[in-house]
Parts: sequence; structure tokens; C-alpha cells
Amino acid sequence: MRIAARLYTCLLTLATAAPIALSQPPAPPLVDHVLILLTIKPGIQMPQVMKVMPDEVRATVRLYLDGKIEQWYSRGDGKGVVFILNCKSADEAKAIMDTLPLSQAHLADDEYIPIGPLTPLRALIGPAPAPAPAP
Repeated sequence: MRIAARLYTCLLTLATAAPIALSQPPAPPLVDHVLILLTIKPGIQMPQVMKVMPDEVRATVRLYLDGKIEQWYSRGDGKGVVFILNCKSADEAKAIMDTLPLSQAHLADDEYIPIGPLTPLRALIGPAPAPAPAP
């Protein structure tokens, strides 16, 4: 756990120092995926959810096979699922999730978290090399 805390502190330091070190304005973070935390709404009974689940599973598998869902997991706390979608924004991910039966039946809540590469790592590798002159 100490190593993780040190790494986090180092990356946080890099995140604030990288723009100064590279002498250029920081680029906006690249978003190439969206993490979705799906939970069943409070007060919804399991029989209501189970009526929708066969359609939900089929629709979710279709999204996976179409390349929209990259990864999917059960939450360790048993309160829902986690999806990683190939999207550039939370709005794009919401449009996809709104097509699913649980969402259409208003049985689930979603939290959308845009994610992308850990850009402070650029400070560790320095600026990109200059292109070679044309012959």
C-alpha cells in the first residue's frame, strides 16, 4: 500500500510540475473511454430486475460484440456492474447506456467517469523528438 501511495504522490507532483518542466501549456486530458458504474435504483425489487435481465444480457452482449463495451465486471460489493465503453465523452456513453432495457425501464442509475491515458507520465519521457529533416 505504501508503494501505491508513493506512486500516486509522485504522479500528482508530476501532474502539477509537468507543464512547467516542458515549458508548454498542458494539453487537455485525452478521453478515450468512459467508466460506468451501474447500480439498481433504491427500492427496486429483484423480481422487477429479473424480468428485464434476459433482454439486458442480450443487448449488453450485442454492444460488446459491436466493440462499444470493451470490458465489463461485477462490482465486488454486489451492488451492480462496471462497464468500460469505447467512447470519447460521458454524453456518448450515456446515449449507449440509455438503449439498454434496465435504463429504459428506469430500474438503474449510472455514474459516468471519462478516463484516458495517465498523461502526467509524459513528464517522465520528456518532449517528443524533433522530426528528422527531409532529405
